Amino acid sequence: MTRTPDTDVIVVGAGPVGLFLAGELAVAGIRVTVLERLAAPTTESRASTLHARTMELFAERGLLDRLGSLPPGGMGHFGGIPLDLAAADRGHPYAGQWKCPQTQIEPMLHQWAVDGGAQVLRQYDVTGLAELPDRIEVTAIGPDQRETLLTAAYVVGCDGEQSTVRNLADIEFSGHDAARVMLRADVAGIEIPNRRFERRPAGMATAYRWPDGTTRVMVHDYGRARDHAGGAPDFNELAQAWHRVTGENIAHGRPLWLNSFGNVSRLAARYRKGRVLLAGDAAHAQMPVGGQAINLGLQDAAALGWRLAARVMGTGDEALLDAYHSERHPIGARTLTNIEAQTHLLLGGPETEALRTIFEELMEIDVAQHHLAGTVSGLGIAPAISRTRRTEYLTTNRRHPMGKLTGKTALVTGSSRGIGRATAVRLAREGALVAVHYATNKEAAQETIDTIEGEGGRAFAIQAELGTKGDVHELFLGLENGLKERTGRTTLDILVNNAAVMGGVDPESVTPELFDRLVAVNAKAPFFIVQRALALMPDGGRIVNISSGLTRFANPQEIAYAMTKGAIEQISLHFARYLAPRGITVNSVAPGITNNGSPVFDIPEAVEEMAGMSAFNRVGQPGDVADVVAFLATEEARWITGSCVDATGGSLLG
Repeated sequence: MTRTPDTDVIVVGAGPVGLFLAGELAVAGIRVTVLERLAAPTTESRASTLHARTMELFAERGLLDRLGSLPPGGMGHFGGIPLDLAAADRGHPYAGQWKCPQTQIEPMLHQWAVDGGAQVLRQYDVTGLAELPDRIEVTAIGPDQRETLLTAAYVVGCDGEQSTVRNLADIEFSGHDAARVMLRADVAGIEIPNRRFERRPAGMATAYRWPDGTTRVMVHDYGRARDHAGGAPDFNELAQAWHRVTGENIAHGRPLWLNSFGNVSRLAARYRKGRVLLAGDAAHAQMPVGGQAINLGLQDAAALGWRLAARVMGTGDEALLDAYHSERHPIGARTLTNIEAQTHLLLGGPETEALRTIFEELMEIDVAQHHLAGTVSGLGIAPAISRTRRTEYLTTNRRHPMGKLTGKTALVTGSSRGIGRATAVRLAREGALVAVHYATNKEAAQETIDTIEGEGGRAFAIQAELGTKGDVHELFLGLENGLKERTGRTTLDILVNNAAVMGGVDPESVTPELFDRLVAVNAKAPFFIVQRALALMPDGGRIVNISSGLTRFANPQEIAYAMTKGAIEQISLHFARYLAPRGITVNSVAPGITNNGSPVFDIPEAVEEMAGMSAFNRVGQPGDVADVVAFLATEEARWITGSCVDATGGSLLG
């Protein structure tokens, strides 16, 4: 028996990343519960810098208003070498970096998440995960020391480098531990000069006076390591290191908090494993140089939040959720690489001076500065999907949430009107994301999309004039871009070759140019569309080619057209045999006289004459054919391939 989950998503960890993700889910209407082992929010401002991409994400969600006015963070750096982060994009409203201590970020994100409906439970230690077919079970020890069982659709580990969720899910975390360490503290009662990555014979030191009068100090003692790289030093240890490096005495100061961090570099092999996902330091551990750690984690949460919300709501499929790993894992790996390079420049002793000199020279070159600035700020990494499309996933009216084609993608050529439009609408009603192809009439294609979206479906337009040079390439360029933007992948599950042109002249009036045009659009283009689609189509895909009843009964004015439709049936027959090992079905549908909106269907006498050809004594409607195509696109038609389905309304019965 299926058990209703206690919540939709469990987020483990109430740091900035976990709270940002919780808020993102909650405002989308997702039930989210946050489990945090600490009894109260941390008072340690470990992270203090926001980069341009994160500022942009906060601004989109109205969170900058909650933070209030933030002071600029001044010049950035790469491995301690000054770097103008504004060079990443001088036209960006948040180019540069901004000062915002973690003690300011965390309460804001907590309140945002709670305001949205998230539940934050503190003093809960997660002890077990059990993934079942329809849910995941999370066991935790609560504040009363009793074991609690919670169920959800998904669980997300945002619980740091030592992630319990990652360990329980048995996700590999490869890389290396810290070999070089920096000590860090906020200290009250000391008066020392501000300095930034000041290199001295014995080590490197940084000092920054906060507006409240306390001083952030960081010190690296060349050649010295600690047994517990990630643990907090005592103040005496830090004061001695500071004195060795700078010659200054700060032992009389009062530490507000202390910690240490090193050049650890580890990356989770998978950001998703079934119903378990990772974000932030649970997915990647790195030295928090230049504030990149918190910004990378917050950007993880932004990339995951809308995808997970769409999946829970039913407007996104498993592929959309898988695309979170596909998008963020390479970015994590790239960021670890640039941080690893920075740690050598920053924490290396005299042996790195030659390397630092070369880097300083290179960073004076505009293109190098722009590249490194974009790498640090996040502006050098374009969002995988636009804000508009993210919103589209989260606001789609789920009028048909259990459609037979939910999670599938489809391309319908010639879908701006007639049978093509009806087919696109019908597939969308079953839950497919539909690419609406048109040749020249953009407005008509938009009408198809408006109809689909008005019914709660999803669609996008592609323009390509078939029968011209480069037509198939242009078609698939638009298709792949549209699919990637909306799903994170270029997978095409269903192809409907519908686009065609007719002749409408007596046989003796068919010119070579007209004949070539009919062949190019009606036969050549569909063949190469199928050929190109096979690289995108998974096993079990569906191909439906629209033929015509004119391959079975005569109409001399359409002899050349009928020849091309005979070719369509041959394409279906032979590809069906060829693709059967992959479980891909290929079929033809042959419509009869179908009301395509042309003026002749407004003449009662003509309609009456045409209706007489059907056994049902009526002309076909586009929806009659679209229903047949939709059936062939479903799993229910898995045992039908290589066929030509008569959809003429009995016009061939005699």
